[in-house]
Amino acid sequence: MNDKVAVITGCSSGFGLLTAVELARRGWRVVATMRNTSKRARLDEAAARAAITARVDVRPLDITNMESIAESTAEIVRDYGRIDALINNAGFAMAGFIEDLSLEELRRQFDTNFFGHVAVTKALLPTMRQQRSGHIILMSSISGLIGFPAMGAYSASKYALEGFGETLRLEMNPLGIRVVLVEPGAFETDIWEQNVKLAEAARQHDSPNRERGLRMRERIRQTKKADPTVVSRVVANICETPHPRLRYVVGRDANIGRVLKGLLPWTLFEKMIGGRA
Repeated sequence: MNDKVAVITGCSSGFGLLTAVELARRGWRVVATMRNTSKRARLDEAAARAAITARVDVRPLDITNMESIAESTAEIVRDYGRIDALINNAGFAMAGFIEDLSLEELRRQFDTNFFGHVAVTKALLPTMRQQRSGHIILMSSISGLIGFPAMGAYSASKYALEGFGETLRLEMNPLGIRVVLVEPGAFETDIWEQNVKLAEAARQHDSPNRERGLRMRERIRQTKKADPTVVSRVVANICETPHPRLRYVVGRDANIGRVLKGLLPWTLFEKMIGGRA
């Protein structure tokens, strides 16, 4: 048992839940946070099956609520005294073509996928600075490296997270704090189901992108999605690596997409990704 402390956001499902269980299995004390703790049943069941319930501390944390962030992070620091890893995982996808997205919907996407992560990170940075140690892992996406039709809001929020993470890495390295971006491809998580929200205008029959949107939705549904435990193991390994690299692209599809974008002429790449009108 190493008794290192990890704080993870968005643990009610997906990568957050799986990473909480994986780290607890490895002996970490895990503060598993989620906006609504009434949705903790899946995590509790997974922890019980793995016999690590005593190492998982479930707490409420709404990363879009500044008061919730201040209160929750202060209590965590008070109760544990140190933070060895912060895994910013909470998020959702706002689907819809840019034409159909309202500014309010774009702001809501950024409030969770970008500003929420920034706020939680800033709340815990003083503790890591005092320790002169700690890992900050930002769950980005291959969509933070490649834009995809009908996923503009999601992609923009992840691109912003990429810039934030890269800059923070340069600023924190001299202090012994390691900042890492994890960029998964398509994995079988709730991001494709419960955690996808469709722009209001995209649901209307008079949307000029209705047919394109339906085709894109079907294309996403038919995309083969990998086992998400792969990502949780990568994240846990990063937490236990003293000097991790900046970026970890995870998944065959993500790695192929990244390579093709770098190798192919843009005119060819955009025809492959963009589809037809």
